[in-house]
Amino acid sequence: MVKIKKLTEEVEILEGVNVEIEDSIIKVKSDRGEIQRKLICPKIEIYKQDNKIILEANNATKREKVMINTFRSHIKNLIKGVTQDYIYKLKVCSGHFPMNLLLEKNKLLIKNFMGEKIPRKANIVDNVEVKLEGDVIIVSGMNKEKVGQTASNIELATRITGKDRRVFQDGIFITSKAGKEIK
Repeated sequence: MVKIKKLTEEVEILEGVNVEIEDSIIKVKSDRGEIQRKLICPKIEIYKQDNKIILEANNATKREKVMINTFRSHIKNLIKGVTQDYIYKLKVCSGHFPMNLLLEKNKLLIKNFMGEKIPRKANIVDNVEVKLEGDVIIVSGMNKEKVGQTASNIELATRITGKDRRVFQDGIFITSKAGKEIK
């Protein structure tokens, strides 16, 4: 493997955001709330200096370079999450049978999907808010991974198998992800 002498990456901390690093747990706080994440790699050092988070590896290989970039992305997502919500939008498409949606605690019930008698259920992950606005479902929260997982759970709950997708286009589909429109 090719060794890189010393590898250093920096992540800028925004105003109004407080970051604490204990062992391998990074806690990011703001007036909106708190998110924490455990980032473990034995060869990578994570520490806070001034208004920056420093990710550093000595005698690094490609593997450490990849891990540093992954950690940097996770930290940026944490910082962005405490400053603004991640929002996913889903569209309800029902051509054959009208669907009924109900929110119950941490589940979304989808009734009468394709004429089925038993309602389908989609799990809503903790600390994620789901709103029903007509035929649009809005999923929002501070943690990008939890919001994305909830949106995916809803989309997968209406997955159709064994039928021609060109004819049976019913379902719930993600139309925008965290500010990006899907075409």
